[in-house]
Amino acid sequence: MRSQTMSKDTEIDLKEVELNELDPEKQPMTGDGQAAAAEKNGSVKVKVPEEEVTFTGLSKDQLMKVAGTPGWVRTRWVLLVLFWLGWVGMLAGAIVIIVQAPRCKPIPEMNWWNEGPLYQISDVEAFSDGLEGIEGKLDEINQLKVKGLVLGPFHTVQEDNPLTLSLQKIETAGTVEELKVVLEKAHKKGISVALDLTPNYKGKHSWFSASSADSEVIDEVKVAAEYWLGLGVDGIKISGLSVASNSGDWSKLKEAVIGNRTEEDTKKKALIGVAENISAEELSLLINTTGADLVLSNLLSQKSGGKERIQAMDVLNSQQRSLGWGLGAATKAQLSKTTGMFRLYQLLLLTMPGTPVFTYGDEIGLSAQGAWPPKMVWGIEKEPVDGPAVNETAEAERKERIAVKKWFKTVSELRGKERSLLHGDYYSLYSSNSSLAFLRLWDQSDRYITAVNWGSSPEKLTLTLKPTDGVELPETATVRLSSHSTLKAESIVRLDDITLESGQGVMLQFPYSA
Repeated sequence: MRSQTMSKDTEIDLKEVELNELDPEKQPMTGDGQAAAAEKNGSVKVKVPEEEVTFTGLSKDQLMKVAGTPGWVRTRWVLLVLFWLGWVGMLAGAIVIIVQAPRCKPIPEMNWWNEGPLYQISDVEAFSDGLEGIEGKLDEINQLKVKGLVLGPFHTVQEDNPLTLSLQKIETAGTVEELKVVLEKAHKKGISVALDLTPNYKGKHSWFSASSADSEVIDEVKVAAEYWLGLGVDGIKISGLSVASNSGDWSKLKEAVIGNRTEEDTKKKALIGVAENISAEELSLLINTTGADLVLSNLLSQKSGGKERIQAMDVLNSQQRSLGWGLGAATKAQLSKTTGMFRLYQLLLLTMPGTPVFTYGDEIGLSAQGAWPPKMVWGIEKEPVDGPAVNETAEAERKERIAVKKWFKTVSELRGKERSLLHGDYYSLYSSNSSLAFLRLWDQSDRYITAVNWGSSPEKLTLTLKPTDGVELPETATVRLSSHSTLKAESIVRLDDITLESGQGVMLQFPYSA
């Protein structure tokens, strides 16, 4: 009996195990997913949710009744008073900040001939085989960040013969239509164009006379200036400014170029003059009395000493917006005719107070190979095909031209961006027979120091300011650019102990300090 009873119990337990191991689909349906011990198979437990209570808020009438109570009225007034007190406090704080902040110095009037270097193409044929070639080279010219082209002269005239003068006729460089194309494309790129109308550019004296310009020649230049300006030319350049301005008819030419300006003119026409072999004081007087917009001199090539050059800048820096600097540009010659230190003089011209004027090829260190004027060299970026035919000397010259051009573009771009270099104040720091240094600064912009040594041996420079200048130099500055590896870019140098190698130019930078 006992065995039978145990057998039945075992069967019952096995059935319970089988029931518990059924698939979920076959499990009993309950509210909790698992059958309770006391519930039978198939039963469902359903929970009835309690009735939800929603808050409907106060009605409009109730809100109006509560809002009118004394407590809420006082609260609203307190919040309103706090709001206005905070607003007045912020306004007062803004006024205090504005009043105490250093005032910005007003930007001086800047015209197109002040905004960047001028690029002089004195011989259009040597540059690019005529006016049509210039139109094709404007993209490369634009990369130099120049703001103006000075073309010619290329009008018709026989040497020292005023009877053959025809200022409205292009002799060999191209046609008027080709010039119009150059003007249109240059203007689209933000480059202005001036024409050189020096009458006797092939002869000994620019105005057929060493003392004064003939009234008939002045009249011809005046009529020609009106003609070319009417075609879209942006300025007129003439050499022999001292001679031309001595004429009683000078005012006629000046009036033809700059006399019809109005306040609505967005771009002024420029009268550019060249004055050679005069002192800094005489040049300053010429700028003040002739009314020319820009006067280019040969002072830098006429004076070769650092002390003389720094004195010229000391005299003329206040007239920088009417002053043009060049080495060879006054006589339409390349830098190479004056010097071989291209990086040094590019840096010097592009950072001096005034407008730098370059002759075509100065950006690559072009020099004459026999005939004058030299033929412009293009395609220097194109590398030669490897092989035994590669000329090592020519390849070294090509690479040097690329490096010189890269330096030019870097300094020219920096000049256009930095206000201290573009139109900043000038202070001399050092000068010797073969070296000079000066400071350029504007308001709260970064300050820049240019230091150059064109001597044959290294020179130690100690940079100092006069106590009367009202400006202080820091102990150190950062090297921004250096033509030699002895002073690396981003390195820190002491301003009382700078040694420049022979032919070295360096640009230093330090921040504004209140």
